[in-house]
Amino acid sequence: MKITTCIFDAYGTLFDVAAAARELAGQPGREAFAEVWMQVANDWRLKQLQYSWLRAVARDHVGFWQVTQDGLDWALARAGLEDAALREDLLGLYWHLAAYPEVPEMLGRLKAAGLQTGILSNGSPDMLEGAVSSAGIGQMLDAVLSVEDAGVFKPDRRVYDMVGARFDCTPDEVLFVSSNGWDAAFAAAYGFDTLWVNRAGEPMDRLSGQPGRVAADLTGVPEIVGVA
Repeated sequence: MKITTCIFDAYGTLFDVAAAARELAGQPGREAFAEVWMQVANDWRLKQLQYSWLRAVARDHVGFWQVTQDGLDWALARAGLEDAALREDLLGLYWHLAAYPEVPEMLGRLKAAGLQTGILSNGSPDMLEGAVSSAGIGQMLDAVLSVEDAGVFKPDRRVYDMVGARFDCTPDEVLFVSSNGWDAAFAAAYGFDTLWVNRAGEPMDRLSGQPGRVAADLTGVPEIVGVA
């Protein structure tokens, strides 16, 4: 089946989740934070994901902004930086994460070729709106889908169901792209053609599905779906 629809995870896939901590670390007066910003950024992302999984299993759903705040609080506590002003600055920057450099051209090529494009994310609608607007890619997306409409986080199958419902396509018409190995694995098991954007060179997750393709960034997405 020919790919008609390209769906992207947002955080870590289109948007650089480390950008908030990196930017703050470079500001004057943030020397103490600059020494640990990479640890904080990694812990923040890990806890953000872990809390989403745990809440999904426990059927204790909250919005993604809540797990984002909770993850940051844990990361700052681990680093010994329970600083209210620092916390607020990091959270403020998270609403304006930079897109990876290759994103605009890649999406532009897909749209020019007539493919449907969209985001499917754990992010809440307002968070996603802020990130998409800040990156200037809204005109290149046909839809921005949030798990809030399903009331559960990925990788619940009800989230992946949202793609077919919105785009009127079958799973084998979809290229699903994620930087999260677990997300790409479960999307593959669901029936999507998948690309795992493995920016960190991590080993493959041992799960029920495996991504159909692996790449270091998003540059090759148009070629995968046959765009010259």
